[in-house]
Amino acid sequence: MEIKNVVVAGGGVLGSQIAFQAAYCGFNVTIWLRSEGSIGRTQPKLDNLKQVYTDTIKKMAKPEGQNASVWAMGIADYESFDQKECLSKVKKAYSSIKLELDLAKAVEDADLVIESMAENANEKIAFYKKLAPLMPAKTVVVTNSSTLLPSKFAKYTGREDKFLSLHFANSIWKNNMTEIMAQSKTDKVNFDLIMNFAKEIRMIPLPVHKEKSGYLLNSMLVPLLFSGMDLYVNGISDPESIDKAWTLGTGSPKGPFRILDTVGLTTAYNIVLNYVKIPSFLAPYNFKGMAVMLKKYIDEGKLGMSVGEGFYKYDKKK
Repeated sequence: MEIKNVVVAGGGVLGSQIAFQAAYCGFNVTIWLRSEGSIGRTQPKLDNLKQVYTDTIKKMAKPEGQNASVWAMGIADYESFDQKECLSKVKKAYSSIKLELDLAKAVEDADLVIESMAENANEKIAFYKKLAPLMPAKTVVVTNSSTLLPSKFAKYTGREDKFLSLHFANSIWKNNMTEIMAQSKTDKVNFDLIMNFAKEIRMIPLPVHKEKSGYLLNSMLVPLLFSGMDLYVNGISDPESIDKAWTLGTGSPKGPFRILDTVGLTTAYNIVLNYVKIPSFLAPYNFKGMAVMLKKYIDEGKLGMSVGEGFYKYDKKK
């Protein structure tokens, strides 16, 4: 089977990036969205990605851009980089992505559906139940869930052999890796198909051989974010100082709160909600305090970098 038509369900931070990257690499891409309001939130993300890719390519073309801190392997290799060609691919990707509210129409000829919705199990299950009868037999389905296991959703897809996880890191044009994790019913043919698709969109596929909540990246990253938020909600210190402790102490470019702003506070909130029911004497962190804190930021419209403010303020023009 050859993948040509890709449908991304959800136009959030990662959903929009996945769609843009796939379109940049020549695939026919449709983003399915639930409402007109979702279109209003997704289109600015695509506008911004067009600018980010364009600016990155122009930086890569300069002498000072020929180093790992600037170069984006999701855009081009060092050896074959052609500025004009890359800019043309950005323009074509931006103009070709379709936004669709009708799920049946979106998936009628889909080779691959990439579910990239909020980290909420019930919402994902409801989506898969709606999706299952609408897809052609050929369609393979993957989830971009960052913490939830594919086995939790497989039976709702109506095609357990064609369902697995394909998880992306944020800023995928630069952080070009994916984690690919099967569940017990996934056919190896489809696992290999997705491994190859990841390569075709210029990602480095990392196989995860056993189901593990958090996969590889988030098994290491989420505890860092929990630790940072725990220090804040328990009154130990403030976000900026906690970030500095991490960046100055380890040399990392971002601390936990800068990372949270990049990921988006809604995603962080949905992840935390999965832990708030743990009895306090068993919980390693103050999850209830985190949930209250994140909800306050969300209610104030401070959703993270994508809207210009989260724990920090950002210049959206840059």
